[in-house]
Parts: sequence; C-alpha cells; structure tokens
Amino acid sequence: MSKFQKTITKAVSIVGQGLHTGVECTITFKPAEVNTGIRFVRTDVNGCPEIKADIDHVVDISRGTTIKQNGVRVHTVEHVLAAISGLGIDNVLIELTEKEPPVLDGSSKEFVDALLSAGIAEQNARREVLEIDKTITYSDPERGIDIHVLPSDRFRVTFMVDYKINTLGTQYTSIYNMEKDFAKQIAPARTFCFLSEVEELKDNGLIKGGDLDNAVVIIDKKIGHKEVEHLRTAFGIREEIILGANGILNGKKLRFSNEPVRHKALDLIGDLALLGIPIRGHVIAARSGHASNVELVKKIKKEYEKKILQKRFQSRAASDYLFDIQGVMNILPHRYPFILVDRVVDLIPGERLTAVKNVTITEPFFPGHFPKQAVMPGVLIIEAMAQAGAFLILHSLGDPSKKNMFITGIEKARFRAPVIPGDQLRIEMEMLKFRLGLARLQGRCFVGDKLVSEATILARVVDRSED
Repeated sequence: MSKFQKTITKAVSIVGQGLHTGVECTITFKPAEVNTGIRFVRTDVNGCPEIKADIDHVVDISRGTTIKQNGVRVHTVEHVLAAISGLGIDNVLIELTEKEPPVLDGSSKEFVDALLSAGIAEQNARREVLEIDKTITYSDPERGIDIHVLPSDRFRVTFMVDYKINTLGTQYTSIYNMEKDFAKQIAPARTFCFLSEVEELKDNGLIKGGDLDNAVVIIDKKIGHKEVEHLRTAFGIREEIILGANGILNGKKLRFSNEPVRHKALDLIGDLALLGIPIRGHVIAARSGHASNVELVKKIKKEYEKKILQKRFQSRAASDYLFDIQGVMNILPHRYPFILVDRVVDLIPGERLTAVKNVTITEPFFPGHFPKQAVMPGVLIIEAMAQAGAFLILHSLGDPSKKNMFITGIEKARFRAPVIPGDQLRIEMEMLKFRLGLARLQGRCFVGDKLVSEATILARVVDRSED
C-alpha cells in the first residue's frame, strides 16, 4: 500500500444509463488536491453542489447505496466507489450530469478501465490509514448476517454467501492483495438479482435502467410463456427471452464461476469507502448487503472516531492529547495573538470536548490589563470557551475547514475565581443543541479541580470567507 495519497492525472468521462433511475448520465472523473477525498459534483443542479462520499450522508440502501448532502442526492454510488477504493485512489472529483452514475455492464470494470487510462499519480502528502487493532463485529441473526473486521497487515476482504438455489449454492471469495487483484478479479463481477425479485423491484420504482446487458438474472422459479412475455413488455426487451440451461436468464455466461459472491465483495469494498479513510484490517463477511455494510461502517467510525479525526487533522499522534496547537489551527481560523486553545485532549463529536489553554505571563493582554495584578480578562475566557465550542461544532460538519462559528448570545455567564499567569485553564464544552446552523453550548472552565467560570453560548455556523 502506498505511503502517499493518489489522484488521477487527467479527466476522463463515460456515458450511460442509471440502473435504478434510468436517467442518462455522463460521469467525469477529475484530479483533486490532497486531502480532498472522494466528492461527487452534480453539474445539473444550480451551483454544482458537492456531495462528499461519507457514511453520515447515506440516506437510502434500497438495492444500492444513496448519499445526500444539502438536499442533493446521488444514487447507487457503490460501484464507482469500489473502483476508486480498489485502485487505491484517495482524491478525486466525480462530476455527474444527473442523479445516478451509469450502470454500464453492472460491474466496476469500465470505471476501473477509465481511471487507469487517465493515469494514477502519487501526491506530495502522506496517506493516512486506519489500523484496526481490535475485532469489530456486526451481526443480524434474523437474516443470518455476520461481519467481522480483524487486525491484519493489509486491507483484505473475505466473503461468503449460501443460497438455496442449485445454480448458486455456497460461494466464497477472498482478496488478499487489493492493488494486485481488484482490477482483474473483482471489478469485472456484475450485479445480479433473482428472477423472483425482478417484478417487485420494477413495481417499487427501481431498476428503471435495468436490462439483460447490465445484470445477471438468476432463475429461481419456474415461469411460463405468459410471464416471459410480461417481462419483455415491462423492460422493453425486443429479443427473445430464454430460460437458460445454466440457470441464468438468456443463458448468459458468468465471467467467474463465483461471480455473484465476487460482486457482493465489490459492493462491500464500495460501501467501506464511505468511512473516508482506508483501513488496514481483514473484513470477513457472510451474507451481508448494503444495509449491513453501512451499519458496519457506522460501527467502525464510532469505535475509531477520535483516531480518524486525529489522522485527518493532526500531523503527529500522542497518548495524552488528540490535537496540538497545529491540529487546532487546522480547524480554527484564529491565529496569534487571538488563538486561545492550545490543545484538545478529548473529543466526542457532536457531544462534548475538553481543551486546555496554558496561561503564561507573556500573554499580550497582561501588560495592559491590571498590569500590577495580572488576571486574565473574563471576556477572553468566554472567547476561549467559544473557540473550543467552535472546534466541537465544526467537527460535526462534513468539511470543518469551510465553516466558521460566530457568537450570537451569552447567557448565565459567571466568573467564580481569577485566572492568573501559570494557570492551566481546562475548558469543558457540551453541545446542548445544534440545528439548522444554530448552536447552544454549555461551557465550564476549571483550574485544577476548581470551577472558575461558566457560561451558555449561543452561536451560528456560517460559510467561511475565501478572501
């Protein structure tokens, strides 16, 4: 696995029809700067909004994974994400002229071919990888689903399915070297469904772009001539439909003897990309689908949330804090002499944060603020709380570097003891409410175990100016 981030060297486009929505779409992969990640861009929507490929943006898993950000959706992203992740690409913009990428032949092969033709280049930035150091498990006993993520020296995937259909039965696949095997062994595996599901999927408004060229339809029930004709009419198929002797509609030949389970592994790789950081671990899955894949990714994120944030914004790790001053300034726009948070020692995104401010005699405000009896101004203690609160709030957003938080009100402010040079101010912030860009935060400051000040801070999140 490369130690450096990767992107593509030039833009490349493909045109095709979406599997579920049936819309015709041009997908264009474009190079992106370091730390951009994977982002979809809807060029058909005013302002060309970006939708980050992130687990928090998943809104639907009906036979595919759909993401949504700021009211804009992208349907069925897993095949595109699998191609990008399987090739080890970290940063790419994916422009779409419609709401769903093309299904093409139902696999990731054409996406992989396009990306390889564009060229893949290393970038001048370290590639962060989440190392799985303990077993993570997701199970759904009612559906017979089990997924385990184990420590490993590299990213590996093992997948098993067992269908009570003679033409499928039990199937197994394993990928031990993603960079070497994905493009040829996994990417060409096409999506599949059962004949018994086709009509229900159609009735539910799905597979509008589905046909016998972009899916393997497995025969799992007997049907007569009347039902065959009904299928032809429903899907607008002109050619004759044959119940293949190999158990597949029209006798379509499989690309691999275990092509269905390879495609399940492909979907899993695509869904895992929504974590936003590659993992070093062995994923062992039995009978999982998009719903369980998404739940697994949520579980990994929750278990490793602090470590993921630290890897994104902190250049060096330490055991006694999460973010040093450089990590803090990667998020907050403030600079000397007005940066009033030195370190973040603990963080539960969306809930609470603990930060510290070391108060020294060299602070620029002491020479003019009671110079003969140095005491930290109360208004700056409030500002320190607000900056710590901003760090907490901004980490609840998709891209904290594009937002600022401004104070709109202060309630119940109390100053119970002076803060003097040599003190270490411990700032504890709790998110009471955050909705529609409006935040309500409870702040408490301590020196040692002594509460020295507290306040409720009201604030608004706004777009950060690029000027």
